[in-house]
Amino acid sequence: MALLDVRGLTVTFDTPEGELCAVDRLDFSMETGETLAIVGESGAGKSQLMMAIMGLLAENGSASGSAIFKGRDLMAMPPRELNRVRGAEIAMIFQDPMTSLNPYLTIEKQMTEVVQHHQGLRREQARAHAVEMLRAVRIPDPEERIRQYPHEYSGGMRQRVMIAMGLLCAPDLLIADEPSTALDVTVQAQITQLIGELGEKSNMSMILITHDLAAVAEIASRVIVMYAGEVVETGSVDDIFYRPGHPYTQGLLASVPRMDSSVDDALHAIPGNPPNLQELPDGCRFRDRCTRAVDACRNRPPVQRLEDGRSSRCVRDIDTGELLDLPTLAEPEPERTASPEPEAVE
Repeated sequence: MALLDVRGLTVTFDTPEGELCAVDRLDFSMETGETLAIVGESGAGKSQLMMAIMGLLAENGSASGSAIFKGRDLMAMPPRELNRVRGAEIAMIFQDPMTSLNPYLTIEKQMTEVVQHHQGLRREQARAHAVEMLRAVRIPDPEERIRQYPHEYSGGMRQRVMIAMGLLCAPDLLIADEPSTALDVTVQAQITQLIGELGEKSNMSMILITHDLAAVAEIASRVIVMYAGEVVETGSVDDIFYRPGHPYTQGLLASVPRMDSSVDDALHAIPGNPPNLQELPDGCRFRDRCTRAVDACRNRPPVQRLEDGRSSRCVRDIDTGELLDLPTLAEPEPERTASPEPEAVE
């Protein structure tokens, strides 16, 4: 049985301009010990997908579908039961450690509260465990530094504290949401390497949400590529990097600067911008930016699923790039029924 099995997950937000669909009927699963990377441009729905699973959506957000974790549906759990899962069985590292850490509490207070709540340890035991976790993420002199406040740490050290907090209860699943975005390049590499090493030592499952394709290549085993709220391609890390099938995935990889390129070579860029999620184009959502688009792209493209686990939502064959037999494979656009007008109140 899969550790996490997500089916039909849809996330919507009520906005002044109308309803916005951030994640559209997404399916995926992952096994114990697997490191899954979710990549895509900003606004693709990567973070909101995880927020929905964790029950952390904003007040104007709502989610439907199922997320079966160790046989239990996280989406159907009451808040009190979900609170017991968060932190103990599933932990999350957020993008900005400065806003995730409480500036008014010491690192010791914030870390010991986690294990005292979830594991029932006494204060002295909780402190000793927290010190060991700080040492594991290579924070120097952890016995002294645990007494400090977040502002006394550098950005890279704060992110190490967040990783240590995520690992305190030895969770089955660690979700890392852009864990190195706000850090300089050198520290980014250190954090990525650290997360990879800790995952290997503990056989912990991880979901890495990132723009950093170098980090994906280093620590991920499987990749999901998202665009405009839906999955456009999945595959092993070797499949995605060495034989990408979807034009969007190919564009992302071509946009990465290469060490063997000439200084005179122009940097490749995907033309245009992602679509407005409230005004999605008919058919393929990547159509207006795709250099290989054809008339068939005006219909919703099919999802090709291969026996080796690869998939691609495109009218072109994932291996050859040739057009598929569309009359038998084309997927019609889902019908959207208008909401009934509210009854007038006398």
